[in-house]
Amino acid sequence: MAKDTLYNHVWDLHKVAALDAGLDQLLIGLHLIHEVTSPQAFAMLEEAGAKLMFPKRIFATIDHIVPTDENKRPFSDHQAELMAQALEKNTKKHHLPFFSRATQKQGIVHVIGPELGLTQPGMTIACGDSHTSTHGAFGSLAFGIGTTQVRYVLETQSLPLKSFKVRQINFTGQKQPGVFAKDLILALMAKLGVHGGLGFAYEYAGSLVEQMSMDERMTLCNMSIEGGARIGYVNPDETTFSYLEGREFTPKGEAFERAKHYWRSIATKAHASFDDVVTIKGEDIEPMLTWGITPGQAAGISDTLPDLDTLSESDKKTAELAYQHMGFKPGELVRGKKIDVGFIGSCTNGRLSDLREAAKVLKGKQVAKHVKLLVVPGSQQVQEQAIKEGLADIFLSAGAQWRHAGCSMCLGMNTDQLKGRELCASSSNRNFIGRQGSKLGRTLLMSPAMVAAACVKGAVADVREML
Repeated sequence: MAKDTLYNHVWDLHKVAALDAGLDQLLIGLHLIHEVTSPQAFAMLEEAGAKLMFPKRIFATIDHIVPTDENKRPFSDHQAELMAQALEKNTKKHHLPFFSRATQKQGIVHVIGPELGLTQPGMTIACGDSHTSTHGAFGSLAFGIGTTQVRYVLETQSLPLKSFKVRQINFTGQKQPGVFAKDLILALMAKLGVHGGLGFAYEYAGSLVEQMSMDERMTLCNMSIEGGARIGYVNPDETTFSYLEGREFTPKGEAFERAKHYWRSIATKAHASFDDVVTIKGEDIEPMLTWGITPGQAAGISDTLPDLDTLSESDKKTAELAYQHMGFKPGELVRGKKIDVGFIGSCTNGRLSDLREAAKVLKGKQVAKHVKLLVVPGSQQVQEQAIKEGLADIFLSAGAQWRHAGCSMCLGMNTDQLKGRELCASSSNRNFIGRQGSKLGRTLLMSPAMVAAACVKGAVADVREML
């Protein structure tokens, strides 16, 4: 049984009561909401005649349904406009901070939470979005929840949850050139599969994680859910504190020093025990990409696709469906496959450092004529800084489309969608059938730098050859 980990410390500090069936009632310190899962929750709250328990712990933005090719209202999509209006009405009625486009602080909820300093170590965080695990990069326990649970948190500021086991994931050694945090998490998915983390919280540790920037740590934690883990976190350290200092909602002056003292105290202790430990050597990881219809169907750029006979019965069935959908065959290389679309963005890889890495590959080059590349910043602040640094000019000069902030082509909830059987090189987090808007569309997950390389070549390529 795990003991003296950050998970244990934060869970116990937020435990309000022990419930039946092995559940604990946890206080939620920060509740982030957006336009997709909140309208129904507010409606249920109103029908019950209930009030918000702690409105000062709730913050809203708009991200999933916003068009990224234009910045005007009303939205051309009627349903999107209705959801936007509902969020505006509910935040105004309950006096909740709403980071709309007019504030110049709008963006993907898992990008703006950290950049505004709302996300802090030692917190419990909930949001009606599965990739809420992103916020664990700061040493918090962050849960993605459904609409009914959103209503419950609005009303009670708490959640009934079953405690998890804790698995420490150690990334050791050094990364190869052209290998990024996205490659590390895809390597973990390939190793443990999409169900390997069920019932676990993942603690990311090891020399590679200690060397990572906060952006990289967020990428790791973001995709914890893809491996079945409800939570992924990194212990707070000086890198964390340096990132947070001076941000809008972080403590200031002496209060910040007191906060750091507390944040250090909750970190996993040297004598801590875990339910499981997995170690992966950085030197063994090359640029990764997915080839199938789950994030666990991932391989190195130089790997051939697996023989069905080498897979377990359950994996074999999924692989058969993947080969059928993708049009690939066992023994093939994905490298060299012609792509139609590139997407750089999402809550996984839409931060400034992601855009910088993609720009390094694209600078002085051209996107292949048959490829459409969308570059979508994760927030208005990322967008503004990317313009100041000249990154937007690099993307435009290369022939890419530079967009406004939003979730964009990560999911089919807005106007940025695949058409027909288009094959997309994507820096997002899911490659499920229909995820990018077309039931026939096909998605290859990879790092932003790998997406850029594929767009230049017009086909899946090894970014190491272009660095």
